[in-house]
Amino acid sequence: MSLDTVRAFFKAHAPDLEVIVTDRSSATVALAAEAHGVEPAQIAKTICLRAGEQPMLIVAGGLARIDNRKFRDQFGAKARMLEAEQVTELTSHPIGGVCPFGLPAPLPIYCDVSLRAFDEVVPAAGATNAAVRVPTERLATLTGAEWVDVCQ
Repeated sequence: MSLDTVRAFFKAHAPDLEVIVTDRSSATVALAAEAHGVEPAQIAKTICLRAGEQPMLIVAGGLARIDNRKFRDQFGAKARMLEAEQVTELTSHPIGGVCPFGLPAPLPIYCDVSLRAFDEVVPAAGATNAAVRVPTERLATLTGAEWVDVCQ
């Protein structure tokens, strides 16, 4: 189960951080912001894309949108969204619960600078009703993410 792999990730790498499971869905930015009492921009959404043949995860602020020119300048290719089945296969997480934690195999992970507007962000945690509150810089450190500027 995806939530279990995320919990195992935090147990091994950040036992002080708690996965928060709610009774309500947090599968969209708006629902997640409401469920966790934060503004939508503070939700750290994880987008599964590919540049050419290279799949990757971009973690960005909840209201940020991929800027095609910035993405092409950064990665040398157009951003292509993956199909839902591909996302689940690569991450083991369901749509609405995709996060950069507890992945079955390493993927390149990038944090967009839009996250730096907040000291703490709230990414999903492997289920459509699970999340974690994490200091922004620690999110990048825990996931081995590189900082990029690819959003509007």
